[in-house]
Amino acid sequence: MEYIVTDMGCNASIDDREENKSEKAIKAAVLIQKWFRSTRARLEISRRYSLTIFQSIEYADEQDQAQLASFFTFMLERYANPDAVADTSISPSVSHEADSYLTEYEKIEVPDSYCGPRLSFPLTLADANALLHAFKDGQLLHAHYVLQLLCETRRVLKEKPNINLVTVSYSKEITVCGDLHGNLDDLFLIFYKNGLPSEKKPYVFNGDFVDRGQNSMEILIILFAFLLIYPNDVHLNRGNHEDYVINLRYGFSNEVLNKYKVYGKVILYLLQDVFSWLPLATIINKKVLIVHGGISDTTDLDFLNLLDRNKVLDILWSDPRKQNGCVPNKRRGGGCCFGPDTTARLLERYNLKMLIRSHEFKREGYELTHGGKVITIFSASNYYEEGSNRGAYIRLNPDLIPHFVQYQVSECTNKQNHWERTKTIERSALQTLREKIFAHRSTLTEAFAKYDCNNTGKISVSDWAAAMESVLCLELPWRTLQFHLAKIDPDGKVDYMSCFHNMEIAQSTEEVQPALVETLCKYRKDLEIIFNIMDEDQSGLISFDEFRKTWRIFSSHLGIDAYDASVDKLAQSIDYNKDDYIDFSEFLEAFHVVHKRDKKPTNEKAELLAGCHGSSPSCHESQAAWEPNFHTENQ
Repeated sequence: MEYIVTDMGCNASIDDREENKSEKAIKAAVLIQKWFRSTRARLEISRRYSLTIFQSIEYADEQDQAQLASFFTFMLERYANPDAVADTSISPSVSHEADSYLTEYEKIEVPDSYCGPRLSFPLTLADANALLHAFKDGQLLHAHYVLQLLCETRRVLKEKPNINLVTVSYSKEITVCGDLHGNLDDLFLIFYKNGLPSEKKPYVFNGDFVDRGQNSMEILIILFAFLLIYPNDVHLNRGNHEDYVINLRYGFSNEVLNKYKVYGKVILYLLQDVFSWLPLATIINKKVLIVHGGISDTTDLDFLNLLDRNKVLDILWSDPRKQNGCVPNKRRGGGCCFGPDTTARLLERYNLKMLIRSHEFKREGYELTHGGKVITIFSASNYYEEGSNRGAYIRLNPDLIPHFVQYQVSECTNKQNHWERTKTIERSALQTLREKIFAHRSTLTEAFAKYDCNNTGKISVSDWAAAMESVLCLELPWRTLQFHLAKIDPDGKVDYMSCFHNMEIAQSTEEVQPALVETLCKYRKDLEIIFNIMDEDQSGLISFDEFRKTWRIFSSHLGIDAYDASVDKLAQSIDYNKDDYIDFSEFLEAFHVVHKRDKKPTNEKAELLAGCHGSSPSCHESQAAWEPNFHTENQ
């Protein structure tokens, strides 16, 4: 009996201990779950404001570009020489003289040593596959074939209307792709997953093929080749980046000039004309309108079909918004922001079912707005930073029900966990924002001082946020970002000058006029555009006199004062080999804002400015020419 009692007591004691363990385990699990959810929530907040920073700065840059567009056009018209073909100058105002360039390729011999694709016209699918394989291996298409391809593309595009009318039968779907922005691996992955363009696999590519990425030229060549092979099944809409002035700022012009050297300007000149002949819209089965940007309250498709193609703005630059109405798109500086009522009226007027557009970064590669009547499709993955977003494309069946396919091309994303990817994006976004802040140091300091009546160097968080927005106009959550950008005292006041403490100019400029230094930081890309226009031989080198001339033109336009002596002192300070010439691109790169801890040692910087560049990694062999090197995808 005692045994039984003792045994029961032991069992009771064991049960109590097990129960306590179970309760602790449950509490621990709840705590872990709360921590996990809290951490995920914080990471999601970080990710969202990081992407907002990238997008706000992008739109601000586009607004600056739009405001300076007339000035750059004036520069192009003033310095270009359209009558001298041998000089290979470019002008946006002489597209009617492009005929004089159509036989330039005949003057360019292809040497026996050239190992790339040798195209024969009319093109065949074998030619397209040869291009895919060559670009996969990092080869360039010879300038002779590039120019011939552009001439043939121009001929085909001139025969097309402003609005392509496409019919999808029950035997095939049509694929719609958004912005690619020079990301060749995204195009390879689309072809790998979805199939190459053909009579049974039609495609619509909705603009912004170029800029930002490193392989814009290869993307154009591939798309133009398939257009020539399947002119009734490959449709190319124009985007706002298919524009010469935009290309000067966002990288495509430099890409072409660097890859094709002496023939670069002729290629750019013809491309400028080809861009002007790209159709503006595509309508599928009379029910789905596809344009790059969007619409406005004055969009008239009948009028649009008769309009000169190079005189459009709204459909290339516009964005949808949640509120009703149609207002100027101040964030971008062009087009408008159109509400659901504007969409409804246009769809009803033309008996359409939906509007598909691109033009905007989307984290998941696509987004539905206006009750599903407006679809944004964005096909450039990792647009801002590795892991920042997926790309996507749409497959439309004859019932016009959209099927979205997402993907992400990446070398590193699979090797990083969610926290690492988010922090990488956050660091990059904050660094970009700090550079923007430092470039506006003087103006921001004046704005802060207005709130600091007692000259304490400290203001409230709300005043700090108001000053930041008043100067930068980025519509960012400044109160949330304050923790990352400035120090705050125990009394809750912001030490506003701490915004600039850890940032400096990459180039040592202690003896140079401070106002000039700050102005160069703020307008460095615009100065590069001016120089690219003036640098007729594309040598990439300018004398002190040439730089002084460039600066005078730009400063007179903006009303900025700078003494010649200060400009000369600046040029001399970065002329490392003392040959009285400056590599202008490297000068601009040296003149960007950096974090002090990231600043390169002087000897390493000198080597960089002397021209020590690493080559980009070559692509690897794969099962198919269009398969990317690394990818993850969701379907």
